[in-house]
Amino acid sequence: MAEPILEVAGLRKRFGGLAVTDDVSFAVAPGGIHAVIGPNGAGKTTLIHQLSGTLRPDAGTVRFAGRDVTALPLQRRARLGLARSFQITSVIPGFSALENAALAVQARSGSSFRFWRPAAAEARLNAAAMAALDQVGLAGRAAAPAGALSHGEKRQLELAIALAMEPRLLLLDEPLAGAGPEETERLIDILLGLKRRYSILLVEHDMQAVFALADRISVLVYGRVIATDAPAAIRADPAVRAAYLGEDEVA
Repeated sequence: MAEPILEVAGLRKRFGGLAVTDDVSFAVAPGGIHAVIGPNGAGKTTLIHQLSGTLRPDAGTVRFAGRDVTALPLQRRARLGLARSFQITSVIPGFSALENAALAVQARSGSSFRFWRPAAAEARLNAAAMAALDQVGLAGRAAAPAGALSHGEKRQLELAIALAMEPRLLLLDEPLAGAGPEETERLIDILLGLKRRYSILLVEHDMQAVFALADRISVLVYGRVIATDAPAAIRADPAVRAAYLGEDEVA
């Protein structure tokens, strides 16, 4: 069996008297999509913060590609190949889609953000940025200002920014949030294509999308993982149904 790309063991985080992540443990296999689901307030965002390096856990370990990264900040983890969508850099409305993606390429190389505009003009950065845009179907919108993109296109651009970091694992925090039906369908198709090439940890509320995309699912409730299994087993798990999935969501 292949070594997990991500291993989380005994992760704990408290804010005052509230345990937001409480002994969280699971492993993400290389390739495909591992989803984390749970009700509002379950601790999913706090978990993603700890995995990406924006928040230090009180206890526990995070291992990425066999290396303990628990103490590493976001920038170090990103350079190792652990990229979080929507957190690598902010989408800059006045910059084109290509320039936004080029910033991520520049960040990956360790260049200073003081040279944004000159860097975006470099052929090497442009080529890598365009390749990322092409993977998410935005090559035709490369010259468009990010502020002029539709909501769904901005979600695609945020994915391209993460891809421009050349990740080994993508942390996707609700990539379908706010998307309409057509945008959701397009984003699901994009994610299905990406799962053939990347390992993905997906946090998402849209259960139809989760069950269409995920190879394995971990269910987080009140800061604890109550189940990790294949989608069919998660659908049938009585504890999961009682804690989170309604009858209409598992039918």
